[in-house]
Amino acid sequence: MTNIPVTTWSLEQTSPSDLLPAAAPEPEVAVVRSEVPSPEFSRFLYASVGGDIRWTDRLGWSRQGWCEHLDRPGVETWVAYERGTPAGYVELAAQDDGVVEIVYFGLIPAFRGRRIGGHLLARGAARAWDLAERWPGLAPTKRVWLHTCSKDGEFAMDNYLRRGFRLFDTRVEEEPEVPTPGPWPGAYPA
Repeated sequence: MTNIPVTTWSLEQTSPSDLLPAAAPEPEVAVVRSEVPSPEFSRFLYASVGGDIRWTDRLGWSRQGWCEHLDRPGVETWVAYERGTPAGYVELAAQDDGVVEIVYFGLIPAFRGRRIGGHLLARGAARAWDLAERWPGLAPTKRVWLHTCSKDGEFAMDNYLRRGFRLFDTRVEEEPEVPTPGPWPGAYPA
């Protein structure tokens, strides 16, 4: 197995005023919180969004593992819908001391390049900033952060910068090159 260099960039916002809005896409896209934790739905979103860009770390999770993750206080999934069809999602996770991570963000391939990503990211970041309002006992959000890498979509970094995120760390590491898994086994040629 060969290794490939992967650059990971970490970005942050330190104030709600850092968040820059995006134009609403046409046709209208609704961004709705998935309030009932569903491991099946979350795994569908993860595999469908990340299948062609080598998201593999959660593919081996059991149903119980998904349940435990989704039941943690401050974990939320926000889903973009175009005409009733899931187009992408943002997963938020509260961390210590008022920090919220945008753990996953992305669009299902058929919905990319249609100006949905900026809108979804802006809505997701706004929900990160008001996360404590929905979770009694959590500290108010002081910082929202995320990371992206060179395996992600070509417009990911530009989208984060356009939404007001600032770069605070860059790392390059060698990773084993893995086949693109697709949203289900056998969905893409090896």
